[in-house]
Amino acid sequence: MTTTTAGTTKVYRVYIKATPQAIWDAITKPEWTRQYGYQGLAEYDLRPGGRYRALAIPEHREAGMPEVPVEGEVIEVDPPVRLVQTWRPTWLDEPATRLTYEIAERGNGVTSLTVTHELGDAPQTMAQVNGEVESAGGGWAEILSDLKTLLETGKPLYA
Repeated sequence: MTTTTAGTTKVYRVYIKATPQAIWDAITKPEWTRQYGYQGLAEYDLRPGGRYRALAIPEHREAGMPEVPVEGEVIEVDPPVRLVQTWRPTWLDEPATRLTYEIAERGNGVTSLTVTHELGDAPQTMAQVNGEVESAGGGWAEILSDLKTLLETGKPLYA
């Protein structure tokens, strides 16, 4: 996986042995998002202006996480190659950030997934997604590694 930083913009790229549609589904369908990363259930209204919500699983709610830890709005949808949305952790008092998923078939069954997170004036959100907050997970690097492992092996990284 490659990661680049330009000011407050973070770009992550991972190559996955999977189809663009499989990656799209893993990002947008709750039956997939429950299996990797923070295991929240993604709820998308996949149209410009539609709502995005990540719903916390019971174990995380019991630990004090809000029912909707992340919310946003869909800006652009082009399945299965591009999704642009806003993204805001609800427990932080910061503005929404901009998140872009770009999915590109590379050949031989390999597809690249590029996640660009424009963090603007959201330093606490940046620390979270960078995996710099103690006991809060590994941020995008860990989530994307887990997604790749799940799609390539059928099992999440920590199975």
